Amino acid sequence: MQFDDDADLDTSEVRDVRSGRIPGGKATVGGGIIGFIALILGVLFGVGPDQLGLTSGGDEPVASASSATQVNQTCRKGSDANTREDCRIVAVVNSVQDFWRTEYARRGGTYGGAATVMFTQRVGTACGSATSAVGPFYCPGDRQVYLDLGFFDELRTTFGSSGGPFAQAYVVAHEYGHHVQNLMGTLSRAQDGRTGANSNAVRVELQADCYAGVWARHATSTPDDKTGRPLLTRLTDEDIRDGLDAAAAVGDDRIQERFQGRVTPESWTHGSAAQRQQWFHQGYRTGDMAQCNTFR
Repeated sequence: MQFDDDADLDTSEVRDVRSGRIPGGKATVGGGIIGFIALILGVLFGVGPDQLGLTSGGDEPVASASSATQVNQTCRKGSDANTREDCRIVAVVNSVQDFWRTEYARRGGTYGGAATVMFTQRVGTACGSATSAVGPFYCPGDRQVYLDLGFFDELRTTFGSSGGPFAQAYVVAHEYGHHVQNLMGTLSRAQDGRTGANSNAVRVELQADCYAGVWARHATSTPDDKTGRPLLTRLTDEDIRDGLDAAAAVGDDRIQERFQGRVTPESWTHGSAAQRQQWFHQGYRTGDMAQCNTFR
């Protein structure tokens, strides 16, 4: 996975509050590995923490810009994305949104962008207060993606993913899949309170996996707004394997087997390892969001 060294990164699409303290109420579930294991069956790679009741019961502050504008200072060029993890996330966000802007325009529409908020430990959102234990998530209330970079270590060490830069890109692209669903009005289907292998919750997550695959298919041919050249210049078969491996590692069946010793399909919210791989591959193979209808 390689970015254009000379490309300018657009850090306005990422808000870095990693060293800023977010004042306000307390989340009802603490951080750390115990909290992490308690939550992974519900929200991992999902939609806002309000689904698990993580709000404190009062008004929660939305994360605001901190004085430590790390990515603004250090993530200027594609060469930075090729050497730094946080800059890589900036570049992936730029690439994903370049694609969706292009795709919406091709279809006669206008894409409304979403920022990614990098945080550590806990953050306040329009969906409530959340800790890092929740994992990456999208909040439809403020149309932002929330990400603690420490999750990528957990993805490898706790969930058994092979890791790699594209595994990280897959996670980010999946969350922007939820943003696209929100823009299209399909995201709300997941909020009917039902779980299970055929539930709307699972279908929404699988569609977001498919949308991630659609982006991956077009990533190296989507021109950057400023340079006219693709920001992502190389994506290898090994990168795609890392993405598929990450998708499998966070399948409901894999997670349940690992942490509770048995598989209970009636409680699934994200889909099995095989389903997640299948739908990411569907998007990557076809490159067509119209082929991502998981609700059929």
